[in-house]
Parts: sequence; structure tokens; C-alpha cells
Amino acid sequence: MALGRNHTAVTKFILLGFSDHPQLKIFLIVLFLGMYLLTLTWNLSLIALIRLDSHLHTPMYFFLSNLSFLDICSVSTTTPKLLSNIITQQKTISFIGCATQFFVFCGMGLTECFLLAAMAYDRYAAICNPLLYTALISPTLCLKMVIGSYVGGFLSCFIQTSSVFQHDFCGPNVINHFFCDLPPVLILSCSDTFVSQVVNFLMGVAVGVISVLVILISYGYIVAAVLKIKSADGRSKAFSTCASHLTAVALFYGSGLFMYMRPTSSYSLNRDKVVSVFYGLIIPMVNPLVYSLRNKEIKNAMRKLVERNCVFSRTLCF
Repeated sequence: MALGRNHTAVTKFILLGFSDHPQLKIFLIVLFLGMYLLTLTWNLSLIALIRLDSHLHTPMYFFLSNLSFLDICSVSTTTPKLLSNIITQQKTISFIGCATQFFVFCGMGLTECFLLAAMAYDRYAAICNPLLYTALISPTLCLKMVIGSYVGGFLSCFIQTSSVFQHDFCGPNVINHFFCDLPPVLILSCSDTFVSQVVNFLMGVAVGVISVLVILISYGYIVAAVLKIKSADGRSKAFSTCASHLTAVALFYGSGLFMYMRPTSSYSLNRDKVVSVFYGLIIPMVNPLVYSLRNKEIKNAMRKLVERNCVFSRTLCF
């Protein structure tokens, strides 16, 4: 059948996944299901803790709860389908389903870029202008920054998704990946993808440069302000409030740059599947731990919640 412009003969794709060996099936199910459940548990617990403790009703934790929400949505876009494919061995996904999966996953990722920048600005205001902090970071501004992050992320991803899935896909239809990601989908197109590659690269660079510039400028001012603090304890305390955010930024941007900011000729799909597990599953799982393990306010909130539950349980017993 002849293909018209912007039409495709492919109505579904096959997600190759990780392995066809039956002996690895149980291991992969346990591994990915365990990671998924841990991600949901830790992120939902952090969101609930922030909502329940009034001391955590601050801009920093408002942004953090939204980051946890993004991580939940991101991992829920790919993992259930991955588990279904392993269990049923029916590895197909419709063309529309593939485009939708890519759009949601990409949108969540780009939104996280903007949200990490907003969190950096929040840290700048808290450390460099503590007396004006409540005026600079008002609840209204926080809400606007979060909404702006979503709008900017999904608008950018809509452009990327449109540029990828407008192409002709006339076969093969086997995606050497466990979800519909940009590189393995784009190489299946039987039309010229140069413009799409340029569009996707420019959109990624635009979002990345804007967010990274905000982060770098914010931390430039933070470092200058901290160095002026005479007390070693004061400097340590100021830097510790930024350590978790810097760790999350390094993990997110490091894996993202390695995965997407390379020429297509350098892609190794089998290797990139492992990298995708890192940024698509592991980072959403460890983000709550990164922000919680060295955070005294969250530890105190957890301790108070446990003590309150213990008192409530004793009251019921008596």
C-alpha cells in the first residue's frame, strides 16, 4: 500500500523489552515490580507527610511534593506496561498508545527540568534574602511557578511528539526498548528524520539551557552568600540545605544529557536500555530518599507522626 504524506502503515509496535529467556521472567517481574512499589510507597509517603505536618507547609516542600508527584506519574507511564509485557509475553503497543506514552513521559521529564529550576530559585531566596523570603516566594508565586513548569514542559513535549510521530512508519515495527522513547522510535521511520532530530535537539537544549542557567545563577549567588558567613557551622548548615537538591539535579541532568544530547549514530540501544532504567525507574525511586535522609525537618515530622500513631494505638488498647 502506498503511503501518503504524514500517514503510516504501522498501526502497532512491538516493545522488545529486556530478555526472552523464560528463566529470567520471574527475576525481572520481581525486580521491576519491587522498584515500582518502592517508588510509589516512598513518594506517596513523602507527599502525605508534607500534607499532614503543618511545619512542612513551606515553598520548599510544596515544590518537593510536586516533584514526588512527577516521579509517580513518570514511572507509572512505563512500568505497568513493562510488567504486562513480561507477564503476558504480548509485547505490542498501538501507534496511538506509543505516541501517548512518549508524550506523557517526555512531558513529565521536561516539567521536572523547570521544577528543579524553581527549587533552585527557592533556595537562593531562602539563603541570600532570608528577611524577604516570604515576600519573594509567596504561595501565589509558588503556584504560578509549578503551573508554568507543567505548561512549559508539556508544550515543549507536544512539539517533540508531533515532530516524531508525523513521520511515515512502514516497517519494521520492533522497538528495541521497554517503552516508546525518542531514539529507538525515531530510527524506525522510513522517511527523512533530519528535521525531527533538529527540532528535538533544539527543544531539549532550549529547556535544558533555561533551567540550567536558572540553577547555575541561583547557586552562584548562594555560594557567594555562604562564603561571607564567618561561622563554619553556619556555612555547613547553609550548604546542607542545598545538598539534596544538587544531588537530584546531578542525577537527573547527568543521565538525561548522556541519553539524549548525543548524535543518533552513537546510540547503542542495548546499552541505552540500561541507562533508561536508571533515569526512568531508579531516579524516581531514590529521589524521596535523597531529600529525606539528611533532612532534619522531614525526620522530625516522621518521628512525630510515629509517636502520634503510637499514642493513638495505646489509647485504643485501653
